[in-house]
Amino acid sequence: MTNNISPAFNMESRQKQYSKLLKQIREVVYNEDDLVKNLTSIVALLHKGLSFSWTGFYFVQEEYLTLGPYLGPLVPSTISKKEGVCGSAYTKECVIIIDDIEQVPKYDPVGEFERSEIILPAFRKGEVALLLRANSFEVKNFTEIDQKYLQQVMHLIEEIL
Repeated sequence: MTNNISPAFNMESRQKQYSKLLKQIREVVYNEDDLVKNLTSIVALLHKGLSFSWTGFYFVQEEYLTLGPYLGPLVPSTISKKEGVCGSAYTKECVIIIDDIEQVPKYDPVGEFERSEIILPAFRKGEVALLLRANSFEVKNFTEIDQKYLQQVMHLIEEIL
């Protein structure tokens, strides 16, 4: 999908912010063995550092995606692997960027914090084990820059899954 860059960030400053955050995330991951503590720290760094409206992880458990560490408004704690955008990212095993959530058929936004969204999988033993979801108040907030750097974050997480 083609995206416009949010007025809040230009491409160069966004890349610099991601580079800074990746350094901090590496330091956290390499100095902490507990997965939940790592994910909690990663959520906090991404959420504050990039001004996302919602940032969090979903664990893959049996037929469901179960909410893990997150920051932002309350959302359902369990969703079917076959439902919604997160379910699509799980099923297709790929990154999904939604420019405008209101344009997605059968999608019922939880709140005003969901205008655009990115979902990325992390793999363990060749299967999706975890999803990162980030939302923005802005339409078309997520770009290939976000995908590139957030995939690097997910690769770091894969090392500790």
